[in-house]
Amino acid sequence: MGVVVLLILLYCRSNPATHIGSFFGNAIADWTGVLVTVVMTKHLYEKGSTESKQPKGKVRSAATEFQREHSLTLFLVVTGIAWVVAFRAMNLSGRWGQVVGNIVSEWTQILGLVLMTKRLIEVGSKHADRRSGNQLYGTLHSARPYGSPNPACELPMRWV
Repeated sequence: MGVVVLLILLYCRSNPATHIGSFFGNAIADWTGVLVTVVMTKHLYEKGSTESKQPKGKVRSAATEFQREHSLTLFLVVTGIAWVVAFRAMNLSGRWGQVVGNIVSEWTQILGLVLMTKRLIEVGSKHADRRSGNQLYGTLHSARPYGSPNPACELPMRWV
Protein backbone atom coordinates (compact mmCIF):
# COMPACT_ATOMS: atom_id res chain seq x y z
CA MET A 1 0.00 0.00 0.00
CA GLY A 2 2.86 2.34 0.86
CA VAL A 3 4.38 1.88 -2.60
CA VAL A 4 1.12 2.92 -4.29
CA VAL A 5 0.76 5.99 -2.06
CA LEU A 6 4.39 6.96 -2.73
CA LEU A 7 3.90 6.59 -6.50
CA ILE A 8 0.75 8.73 -6.38
CA LEU A 9 2.61 11.46 -4.49
CA LEU A 10 5.54 11.32 -6.93
CA TYR A 11 3.17 11.41 -9.91
CA CYS A 12 1.33 14.43 -8.49
CA ARG A 13 4.62 16.31 -8.20
CA SER A 14 5.97 15.28 -11.62
CA ASN A 15 5.17 16.36 -15.15
CA PRO A 16 3.24 13.51 -16.85
CA ALA A 17 4.66 14.61 -20.21
CA THR A 18 8.18 13.59 -19.09
CA HIS A 19 9.62 10.10 -18.99
CA ILE A 20 9.73 10.01 -15.20
CA GLY A 21 6.18 11.35 -14.89
CA SER A 22 4.94 8.77 -17.39
CA PHE A 23 6.80 6.08 -15.45
CA PHE A 24 5.09 7.08 -12.18
CA GLY A 25 1.68 7.05 -13.88
CA ASN A 26 2.22 3.56 -15.32
CA ALA A 27 3.70 2.31 -12.05
CA ILE A 28 0.57 3.43 -10.15
CA ALA A 29 -1.57 1.11 -12.28
CA ASP A 30 0.92 -1.76 -12.11
CA TRP A 31 1.41 -1.58 -8.35
CA THR A 32 -2.33 -1.16 -7.74
CA GLY A 33 -2.80 -4.41 -9.66
CA VAL A 34 -0.10 -6.13 -7.59
CA LEU A 35 -1.70 -4.87 -4.38
CA VAL A 36 -5.13 -6.16 -5.42
CA THR A 37 -3.71 -9.49 -6.56
CA VAL A 38 -1.85 -10.09 -3.30
CA VAL A 39 -4.42 -8.75 -0.84
CA MET A 40 -7.65 -9.87 -2.48
CA THR A 41 -6.47 -13.37 -3.39
CA LYS A 42 -5.49 -13.81 0.26
CA HIS A 43 -8.89 -12.78 1.64
CA LEU A 44 -11.38 -13.72 -1.08
CA TYR A 45 -12.26 -17.15 -2.49
CA GLU A 46 -12.79 -18.41 -6.02
CA LYS A 47 -14.38 -21.83 -6.53
CA GLY A 48 -12.33 -24.00 -8.83
CA SER A 49 -9.07 -22.20 -8.16
CA THR A 50 -6.41 -24.49 -6.77
CA GLU A 51 -4.73 -21.46 -5.18
CA SER A 52 -7.74 -20.43 -3.07
CA LYS A 53 -8.12 -21.53 0.51
CA GLN A 54 -11.22 -23.66 0.89
CA PRO A 55 -13.95 -21.98 2.96
CA LYS A 56 -15.31 -23.84 5.95
CA GLY A 57 -18.80 -25.26 5.96
CA LYS A 58 -21.75 -24.44 3.75
CA VAL A 59 -24.07 -21.46 3.74
CA ARG A 60 -27.83 -22.07 3.82
CA SER A 61 -28.78 -19.60 1.09
CA ALA A 62 -27.84 -20.49 -2.49
CA ALA A 63 -27.29 -16.79 -3.27
CA THR A 64 -24.96 -16.36 -0.30
CA GLU A 65 -23.09 -19.54 -1.25
CA PHE A 66 -22.66 -18.23 -4.81
CA GLN A 67 -21.32 -14.93 -3.45
CA ARG A 68 -18.85 -16.77 -1.25
CA GLU A 69 -17.75 -19.19 -3.96
CA HIS A 70 -17.07 -16.37 -6.41
CA SER A 71 -16.16 -13.49 -4.10
CA LEU A 72 -12.90 -12.73 -5.92
CA THR A 73 -14.53 -12.55 -9.36
CA LEU A 74 -17.44 -10.52 -8.01
CA PHE A 75 -15.05 -8.08 -6.33
CA LEU A 76 -13.06 -7.64 -9.55
CA VAL A 77 -16.21 -7.20 -11.69
CA VAL A 78 -17.83 -4.63 -9.35
CA THR A 79 -14.66 -2.61 -8.79
CA GLY A 80 -13.78 -2.96 -12.48
CA ILE A 81 -17.13 -1.42 -13.44
CA ALA A 82 -16.41 1.44 -11.01
CA TRP A 83 -13.01 2.02 -12.67
CA VAL A 84 -14.64 2.00 -16.15
CA VAL A 85 -17.26 4.53 -15.01
CA ALA A 86 -14.50 6.75 -13.58
CA PHE A 87 -12.45 6.37 -16.77
CA ARG A 88 -15.38 7.31 -19.01
CA ALA A 89 -15.89 10.51 -17.01
CA MET A 90 -12.25 11.59 -17.38
CA ASN A 91 -10.44 13.60 -19.99
CA LEU A 92 -8.25 11.07 -21.82
CA SER A 93 -5.47 13.58 -22.29
CA GLY A 94 -5.71 14.81 -18.69
CA ARG A 95 -3.25 13.95 -15.95
CA TRP A 96 -5.24 11.02 -14.55
CA GLY A 97 -7.02 9.79 -17.70
CA GLN A 98 -4.20 7.54 -18.87
CA VAL A 99 -3.47 6.30 -15.34
CA VAL A 100 -7.07 5.22 -14.76
CA GLY A 101 -7.18 3.71 -18.26
CA ASN A 102 -4.14 1.63 -17.31
CA ILE A 103 -5.87 0.57 -14.09
CA VAL A 104 -8.90 -0.59 -16.12
CA SER A 105 -6.51 -2.62 -18.25
CA GLU A 106 -4.84 -4.04 -15.14
CA TRP A 107 -8.23 -5.06 -13.68
CA THR A 108 -9.14 -6.80 -16.94
CA GLN A 109 -5.88 -8.74 -16.85
CA ILE A 110 -6.35 -9.80 -13.23
CA LEU A 111 -9.93 -10.95 -13.91
CA GLY A 112 -8.70 -12.86 -16.96
CA LEU A 113 -6.01 -14.57 -14.89
CA VAL A 114 -8.53 -15.55 -12.20
CA LEU A 115 -10.89 -17.04 -14.78
CA MET A 116 -8.13 -18.80 -16.72
CA THR A 117 -6.54 -20.35 -13.62
CA LYS A 118 -9.86 -21.98 -12.79
CA ARG A 119 -9.76 -24.04 -15.98
CA LEU A 120 -6.23 -23.99 -17.38
CA ILE A 121 -3.58 -26.08 -15.65
CA GLU A 122 0.00 -26.90 -16.56
CA VAL A 123 0.55 -30.49 -17.64
CA GLY A 124 2.70 -32.31 -15.09
CA SER A 125 2.20 -29.76 -12.31
CA LYS A 126 1.06 -30.74 -8.81
CA HIS A 127 -2.35 -29.25 -9.66
CA ALA A 128 -2.63 -31.39 -12.79
CA ASP A 129 -1.89 -34.50 -10.73
CA ARG A 130 -4.73 -33.62 -8.32
CA ARG A 131 -7.17 -33.25 -11.20
CA SER A 132 -6.15 -36.36 -13.12
CA GLY A 133 -8.34 -39.28 -14.03
CA ASN A 134 -12.11 -38.99 -14.02
CA GLN A 135 -12.05 -35.42 -12.78
CA LEU A 136 -10.73 -34.11 -16.10
CA TYR A 137 -13.36 -33.07 -18.59
CA GLY A 138 -13.13 -31.24 -21.86
CA THR A 139 -9.36 -31.81 -21.89
CA LEU A 140 -7.26 -30.76 -24.86
CA HIS A 141 -5.16 -33.93 -25.01
CA SER A 142 -2.98 -32.83 -27.89
CA ALA A 143 -3.22 -29.08 -28.13
CA ARG A 144 -1.13 -28.38 -31.20
CA PRO A 145 -1.08 -24.94 -32.83
CA TYR A 146 -3.00 -24.82 -36.11
CA GLY A 147 -3.40 -28.62 -36.13
CA SER A 148 0.34 -29.24 -36.42
CA PRO A 149 1.14 -32.98 -36.71
CA ASN A 150 4.42 -32.38 -34.86
CA PRO A 151 4.23 -33.61 -31.21
CA ALA A 152 7.04 -31.19 -30.33
CA CYS A 153 4.54 -28.36 -30.88
CA GLU A 154 2.17 -29.55 -28.14
CA LEU A 155 1.21 -26.85 -25.69
CA PRO A 156 2.00 -27.62 -22.03
CA MET A 157 -1.50 -26.62 -20.83
CA ARG A 158 -4.85 -28.33 -20.56
CA TRP A 159 -8.37 -26.96 -20.21
CA VAL A 160 -10.23 -28.83 -17.53
